[in-house]
Amino acid sequence: MKILVVGAGLFGAVSARELALKGHQVDVIERRDHIAGNIYTENVHGIQVHRYGAHIFHTSNKAVWDYVNQFATFNRYTNEVVANYKGELYSLPFNMNTFYQMWGVTTPDEAQAKIAEQRAVLGGKQPANLEEQAISLVGTDIYEKLVKHYTAKQWGRDPKDLPAFIIRRLPVRFTFDNNYFNDPYQGIPIGGYTQIVEKMLDQPNIHVKLHTDFFAKRDQYLADYDKVIFTGMIDQFFDYRFGELEYRSLRFETETLAKDNYQGNAVINYTDAATPYTRIIEHKFFEFGSGEKGQTVITREYPQPWHKGVEPYYPVNNQENNHLFTKYRDYARANAQNVVFGGRLGLYRYYNMDQVIGAALELVQKPNLFEK
Repeated sequence: MKILVVGAGLFGAVSARELALKGHQVDVIERRDHIAGNIYTENVHGIQVHRYGAHIFHTSNKAVWDYVNQFATFNRYTNEVVANYKGELYSLPFNMNTFYQMWGVTTPDEAQAKIAEQRAVLGGKQPANLEEQAISLVGTDIYEKLVKHYTAKQWGRDPKDLPAFIIRRLPVRFTFDNNYFNDPYQGIPIGGYTQIVEKMLDQPNIHVKLHTDFFAKRDQYLADYDKVIFTGMIDQFFDYRFGELEYRSLRFETETLAKDNYQGNAVINYTDAATPYTRIIEHKFFEFGSGEKGQTVITREYPQPWHKGVEPYYPVNNQENNHLFTKYRDYARANAQNVVFGGRLGLYRYYNMDQVIGAALELVQKPNLFEK
């Protein structure tokens, strides 16, 4: 079959590769001037710079881990984040190091007692929003210093107005373990992520074209191909007929510095309200201090409101937006049978990289997906 994949990010690349291996002719078009989407990395002074924010691969899915390891050798990087609140430094995620730094407690019993004491402000009620969920997990002190303002910057709204499930992604441990993720498989590809997508797309029956906007010739593409896999915004695909879904955008400020070490860690979060960015990434530490001597590259990450014309990075999955997405999904099933939507934007879902790969592999294995 003749298949068009719109978007050369991770979902599009996995789909294209697996379909090409099944014998289909696959064209991949990409609006940007490079492949690999938001996991794109490039070499600067021997340092692999993550152009669209930090990407740490982690998964508990052994099949996905084995799959991605076909395309790169991964190091043993463990994500250990430091939080900076007005010059005070704390370990993330929340663990005994954090509790010691915040309260001076040294045992799990002391930490749990402190949290229970502060949780009492909720009066035993079930958490109804992010603020209450955070207080129920770690108490008021940690919420005020490490969660409240960071979250407000990230999402552009008061934590009281955000759903409780957002904070549940962060582990709380009563051990001295700074590993941000619970997944057993974790690392960074040595040499960056771009090589992974390059290898995925290196098939004789895959043709890639950059600087190509699907919407410039949408009707022609839909007529010319048996199937289209679309990884852009589903609401844009349908001309926002039911209204705009809500997204968050990001602005990145990257600079090269003539020094070996700027901050001593790959990721430092800035959790106070006065600092306009949420974190600083020092890219060389993803590969254990790689790069030329006397050079480092840092990126400040500024969350931004999304509007038409700026890049959407992740969906805002509150009840209202999820209801609107359901309208688009149902409309697509009834009116765009030859189009399959995928990825964060196409499925309006906050996916990690392993989830993107898993979803793409599941998609292409469906026996009825490519029936004419």
